[in-house]
Amino acid sequence: MTKVYPNAANAKIATAYEPERLKLSGSDQEDATVLTVWKKSLLLNCNGFTVFDNKGNLVFRVDNYLAGHKGEIVLMDACGKPLLTIRRKRLSLGDNWVVYDGETAVNPLFCVRKNVSILNNNKCLAHVTSANNGKGASKYYDNKNAMLYQVEGSYGQRCCAVYDNKRRRVAEIKRKEAAVGGVALGVDVFRLIVQPEIDTSVAMAFVILLDQMYGTSSFPRRSI
Repeated sequence: MTKVYPNAANAKIATAYEPERLKLSGSDQEDATVLTVWKKSLLLNCNGFTVFDNKGNLVFRVDNYLAGHKGEIVLMDACGKPLLTIRRKRLSLGDNWVVYDGETAVNPLFCVRKNVSILNNNKCLAHVTSANNGKGASKYYDNKNAMLYQVEGSYGQRCCAVYDNKRRRVAEIKRKEAAVGGVALGVDVFRLIVQPEIDTSVAMAFVILLDQMYGTSSFPRRSI
C-alpha cells in the first residue's frame, strides 16, 4: 500500500496533514500515544478513517464502500487485518452498538449506548458497558454488565474525553493545528490522545461510534 502523509510522495498532503509532534505536559501524560485521525478513506468510493502515529506511519484504517450492503464497520490495522467490528444493535431503544473482536459475530467485547437524557448537565455523549457474555468481555474486562467508560464533551467541536469507571481520563479527542502557521484544520482532521490504561484500537472504536451517533457519516446502518 502506498503510504500517505507525511511519508508520502505528495508534498502538499505531507505539509497539510503532518502528524502531531508535541510533548504532552504533566507526568500522567508522558506515556500517552498521540494519533492523527483523518476522516477520509484511502480508497475511492469509500467513507472511512485513516489514522497515523506521530511519525506519519499508517496505524488504523476504516474503509466502507458507499454502495455496500454490510451493516457493520470494521476497524483494520495498516495491513488491512480486522481488529474490531462494530454493529448496530437491533430491537433496542435508543442508539445502541455492539463491538466484536476481529470479524466475529459472537461473544461481543463491549456495548456502547448513546446518551439521550434531557438532563445532560455534564455533556455526556455515550456510555460503554461490558457485554452480557462474560467470555467475550474477558479479553478486555472482568465484570460483565459493568459500566466501563463514559464519553463527555462535544464531538462536533472535536473536544471529547473518555473517562473510565475510576474517573480517570484515558483518552481525548482534540482539534489539530497545521504544523506550519498554526492554522486550525477542519473537523475532518483531529488528534486522538490515548493513555496506557486503554487500548488504542478501543479508543479508535469510540471515535467511530461518536461519528455514527453525532457526525454526518453515511456509513451503512443496517442493524444486526
